[in-house]
Amino acid sequence: MNRRRWLDFGVAVALTGASQAEIWAAHLDHPAAASTTTAAVTLGLAVRRRWPTLIGAGALTVLCLHQLLIADVEHASAFAVLGIVVATFSLGAHAPGRRSLPVGVAGAVAFAVVSAVKAKPVGDQVFVAVVLFAPWLAGLELHRRGSRVHQLEAHANDLGEQAERRARDAVENERARIARELHDVVAHAMSVIVVQAGAERHVLPPEQESTRAVLETIERTGRQALGEMRRLLGMMRSDDSDGVLAPQPSLAYLPDLCEQVRAAGLRVDLEVIGQPVPLPPGVDVSAYRIVQEALTNALKHAGPAHARVRVTYRDADLDIEIVDDGRGAMTAPDGTGHGLVGMRERVIVYGGELQIGNRDTGGYAVRVRLPLTGSLL
Repeated sequence: MNRRRWLDFGVAVALTGASQAEIWAAHLDHPAAASTTTAAVTLGLAVRRRWPTLIGAGALTVLCLHQLLIADVEHASAFAVLGIVVATFSLGAHAPGRRSLPVGVAGAVAFAVVSAVKAKPVGDQVFVAVVLFAPWLAGLELHRRGSRVHQLEAHANDLGEQAERRARDAVENERARIARELHDVVAHAMSVIVVQAGAERHVLPPEQESTRAVLETIERTGRQALGEMRRLLGMMRSDDSDGVLAPQPSLAYLPDLCEQVRAAGLRVDLEVIGQPVPLPPGVDVSAYRIVQEALTNALKHAGPAHARVRVTYRDADLDIEIVDDGRGAMTAPDGTGHGLVGMRERVIVYGGELQIGNRDTGGYAVRVRLPLTGSLL
């Protein structure tokens, strides 16, 4: 039994004992009837949360019987009246509205009829009605507010779950996109291997038969793997709007990308530091996509602004910085937006570092470091 049930049980026992003592000390005309009906109300308070409709209806019935047959409510035991007040409050606070309203209205009407039959003064009727039925109305309001809070909490939980699902979907979609691009890179590399193996096999002298057999195996295995990869690519691109023959993204196309963004309305400066060197194809694709996504976000959210793209070639890594002097991030400043999810996933693939956020001087900054050593793709 939890704490609330123990509390209800204690209240029921205390009110029962006190009301019984008061009834038998008052020398009523019908003490047995008053004692029995009052005990039914006060003992029922022990289960008022579990069966609020039953306890409330019973209390209102006892109220009308007391008023009609036993004694006026004004002369009833104060503890008995307190028990009725607790029962009517519980009716409003714990019973569903579709049950509480009919029972409460029926009890109020019955009490008014009984009071009229006994020709009670209107002032007395109003006073007793307020004392006994105001707690019921207060319980109804408390129940309504509790239901509203519960609905808001449920709605907030639903929104949170939807946001989590959208975030998971964004990660999965971006990983699938990265996988498609990396498959392109691998397919191109395998095509080169197959072509070179076949060409070398045809120019070998006859005495190098074992080498020719090895090259033939490489060529045959490569062609088989390339065919399987093309079928896989076809499945992955079945719902992709990008054409299979679209040019492979590369940092070599950054000037064209910046020009497109300028034409869309965002001023962009491009700065390249260091000597551009051939990059691993996968790193090249990811670096281009990161710049593309950062400029797209700036175009959408920065407002009238000026952006700068800086690419720094180092011996062991590639540094990329995209900054603007616009409004900064209104939402998802921690990188939970769908576009920023893509950047984060691409950086994770190559074990790089990503820093994103609003600048102290205004605007937004994206800084990326992609290691070049150990990158095969």
